Amino acid sequence: MKDHIELGKAGEEAATNFLEEKGYRILERNWRFGREEIDIIARDGNFVVIVEVKTRTSNVFSEPEAAVTKSKQRILIRAANAFVNYRRQGGEVRFDIVTILIRPEGTTINHIADAFYATLR
Repeated sequence: MKDHIELGKAGEEAATNFLEEKGYRILERNWRFGREEIDIIARDGNFVVIVEVKTRTSNVFSEPEAAVTKSKQRILIRAANAFVNYRRQGGEVRFDIVTILIRPEGTTINHIADAFYATLR
């Protein structure tokens, strides 16, 4: 079994390939703003898409997207604002979640577009 760092890297690689196959243009991977990190930043038409990737080997206890808590959403929103300002990116910002379940019987990818909005306080 892969350790959690290897598992995360494998999930991010699978998510990147999945998004590229859907026509997304990857702008950044593992972009950091201080201690905060965005897994994938992509362009989908006029949207700057902030992608949080959650990789698991099981969904017995909860679905992977449940790990994107309100606190994590706030972090992603702050980091997204920094990225847009730093890189002077135009267009709307959208927040997506890509979940990866890696199991012996195969890998399942679920893409949740517009998973949450930047209206959290």
